[in-house]
Amino acid sequence: MICLHQESKNSITKFIFQYGDELLGVQGKTIDLPALETELGKIKGIAVKRLEEIMVVIEKFLEE
Repeated sequence: MICLHQESKNSITKFIFQYGDELLGVQGKTIDLPALETELGKIKGIAVKRLEEIMVVIEKFLEE
């Protein structure tokens, strides 16, 4: 199992919010979840299982 260090977690969080903000500005409150998942999957240290968990959290956040 790969553990993400706090710095990596902060980088992921920063990326998600920057990407989301850019999409909200360009697409008018629409986030392309498959594209986001693809980009997150490119981050070193995020395995498929962890990526699935991250996407569930993002989807729940967007539903609120």
